[in-house]
Amino acid sequence: MSINSIYEVAYKGDFNQIKVKVDENVSLVKTTDENGRLLLHWAAIGGNENLVDFLIDNGSAINSIDDTNSSALTLAASAGRLPVVKLLIDRGADVNHQNNRGQSSLHYACSKGHFEIAKLLIEAGANVNKTDNLKATPLHRAAAQGRSNIVELLLQSPALEIDAQDCTGSSPLHLACEEDREAVACMLVKAGSNTEIKNAENKSPLDLCSMKLKKTLNSLKD
Repeated sequence: MSINSIYEVAYKGDFNQIKVKVDENVSLVKTTDENGRLLLHWAAIGGNENLVDFLIDNGSAINSIDDTNSSALTLAASAGRLPVVKLLIDRGADVNHQNNRGQSSLHYACSKGHFEIAKLLIEAGANVNKTDNLKATPLHRAAAQGRSNIVELLLQSPALEIDAQDCTGSSPLHLACEEDREAVACMLVKAGSNTEIKNAENKSPLDLCSMKLKKTLNSLKD
């Protein structure tokens, strides 16, 4: 088996093949591919929690990063691998690690609509106000994508900064209005989001609304 194909085997989750190879040469767990990824990273993306557990037990550092500064937890959260996310959290993975774009596991879970993963991360202490390189929070990501169930989840966090502004001065409500995410926009307004806050272009969320949505949001304020 070539060194490249072993990573593919880890991604496919073939536990027995990887175990045989690691038993023969344990240094494989610390050997990276051309993207700086370990077998652990590929097993996490592939979603095989037994293989992830085995690799950690054999010395693979749980918070190892690839060439994008992504950890196994970041990659598993992005891929929607709930059992692996749970395992990595239980084994002590850093829930607030950020990759080279400043994005945490929670950013990815919120953006991609992985509700149960977002819930797990928050329960494990993920910072709901963590900002990426564009100053966007997980709430920005969820609001822009119209992930109403995740927005509702985030709004349950007492520490949540509902009107945090990203690098364009936009709050999550700005993004929800701009993308015509009616359910999310209503949820944010009901939770107390400021409809008058201005972005870098001096526009409020209501300035970005369709007429229909603007009328709905104004009725919620009355």
